[in-house]
Amino acid sequence: MTEDHAIAAATHALQNSGIVVARTDTIYGLLAKASDEAAVERVYDTKGRTENKACIILVKDPADIPFNQDVIAAILSESNRPTSIIVPVSGAPGWLTRGGDTLAYRILPPGHILCDIIDETGPLIAPSANPEGLPPAININQAKSYFGDKVNVYLDGGEVPTDVIPSRIIKIRSDNTYETIRD
Repeated sequence: MTEDHAIAAATHALQNSGIVVARTDTIYGLLAKASDEAAVERVYDTKGRTENKACIILVKDPADIPFNQDVIAAILSESNRPTSIIVPVSGAPGWLTRGGDTLAYRILPPGHILCDIIDETGPLIAPSANPEGLPPAININQAKSYFGDKVNVYLDGGEVPTDVIPSRIIKIRSDNTYETIRD
């Protein structure tokens, strides 16, 4: 399957409450449209994810993070590493917040294959591609062995290097100050 066909298949699945496994900017993720409650719940069921544990949301532009853009820009200027940004939210859907008052976002690098998909679907939730309690999939075959036909489309992004560096995690407080949770 060509990359264009793979993107089209993944986009179609996501637009129809499907779930996709694909390599993010760090590891493989189990993806669904963040705006699709049924798809989000399918991810939780498929992964066996703890119900009150919110998922990271992938976006392609800092403006997609609902918070003070000056603070977001300051955080992003501090490092070229993938960075997950936790922001306080109010009024976000319960299927995303899972009873909490924050959401975590990560901005994909320009040109990443998932940016083309996000253009069509909007933001995607992306917990790691593994059943709760098992190690994250390091390749597409491991993801297939974990999930089989519970996933609509698998996008092969190659082997995850053993030395892959996880994203930084920064938590922003409502007063615009922030702290590093993981550097």
